[in-house]
Amino acid sequence: MNAPVTIELPVVVIGAGPTGLAAAAHLVQRGIEPLVLEAGPAAGAAVREWSHVRLFSTWGEVVDPAAEKLLAPTGWSKPDAGTYPSGGDWADLYLKPLAEALGDKVRTGARVTGVSRTGRDRIVDADREAQPFVVHVEHADGREERLFARAVIDASGTWTIPSPAGGSGLPALGERAAAGKITYRVPDLKDPAVRARYTGKRTAVIGSGASAFTALAYLADLAKSEDGAGTKAVWILRRGISGSTFGGGTADQLPARGALGLAAKAAMDDGHADAVTGFRTEVIERDGDGRLVLVAEDGRRLEPVDEVIVLTGFRPDLSFLSEIRLGLDERLQAPTALAPLIDPNQHSCGTVYPHGHRELAHPEQGVYLVGMKSYGRAPTFLAMTGYEQVRSVVAALAGDIESADRVELTLPETGVCGGAGLFDAPEADQTSGGCCAPAPQLIQLGASAPAEEAAAGGCCGS
Repeated sequence: MNAPVTIELPVVVIGAGPTGLAAAAHLVQRGIEPLVLEAGPAAGAAVREWSHVRLFSTWGEVVDPAAEKLLAPTGWSKPDAGTYPSGGDWADLYLKPLAEALGDKVRTGARVTGVSRTGRDRIVDADREAQPFVVHVEHADGREERLFARAVIDASGTWTIPSPAGGSGLPALGERAAAGKITYRVPDLKDPAVRARYTGKRTAVIGSGASAFTALAYLADLAKSEDGAGTKAVWILRRGISGSTFGGGTADQLPARGALGLAAKAAMDDGHADAVTGFRTEVIERDGDGRLVLVAEDGRRLEPVDEVIVLTGFRPDLSFLSEIRLGLDERLQAPTALAPLIDPNQHSCGTVYPHGHRELAHPEQGVYLVGMKSYGRAPTFLAMTGYEQVRSVVAALAGDIESADRVELTLPETGVCGGAGLFDAPEADQTSGGCCAPAPQLIQLGASAPAEEAAAGGCCGS
């Protein structure tokens, strides 16, 4: 069977999340046929899994301009731009109608299992770039299909592969065996069954980002409720407490993001959470009562906990791209030209340098990783970043290089300075900034703690 002529083929978009659907909207606007393949049962399937969590971006920041134009003729009404949607709101009020507007250009229950060049594995050079992409798909009913594409935009995100509790990047010993008491998502404490799981319990929260802040705030609210007596959180940090630990606070240009960190600090100030610093989990054991005991790589053992919430980030699934020639940073698993701009060893404040199709390009021309997946293991991705990425990428695919190169992206500053790179530096180097706790210890930030201890100008990530 001869492969179809490439120019007549659609651009396959993997993932019907916010960035993938935005890519499809931009392709339609450019007169290019998109085909969006979504593994889940509906558009925004991953977003729906955290439907109870409120975004720290407003509606005005999470609606793509091209998508809004596509929705306008349908009678869609944009929610108040200054309000904050939950994940469920985002999925129901924007992603669902956008997928409906795209019609049969979106296929759900279609999991991509492989991408390659037609008749060429990753080794073969001969006539490679003249061949269309071939995309292997497994449907929910078990049926297999192969599709041809002129280009592939992978917007599948990283939601399906959460990072483990283990400080080495590998699951801690005993982590898999303790799976029944561990979750890798922010729990929905409005769900009665989930609420009962944490009520009156001692819960370890491992992680230092916005998700960890959210979990700590939720557990504190539970502790303060009528039925929440005995609820306690233990916040596990791999580094020390510093001025940047709780995020940008009032200096954050996204106020709701800054408020998350302040809520986590309030949980500790009010005695609903304690912090264990410099703790890198190596083993998870069970005591005689079936509770979990976290053991650090230095041998320290924590008091038993009933539950563990692991919020240490996510990783990209690159398995189905094994026959594609990708150029990825060896640490972040992000495109090599993008990685220095988002490296958490260097960046956690200011803005991300404007980037588009050139920074997202790979040795295999015509394939792009966009959205959260483009960041690999780096955190702090914003929806508006993905929207600008796909605008530039689609312009490049349309041959409008002038527009593709005219990337304009200004992200709100976090108010947090310093990256994560100093956490393994010698103590003498760390003290120059006067911000990082040099020795692991249990800290309770109560009313007796001086305010400036948590608010001091910081240099080290948490």
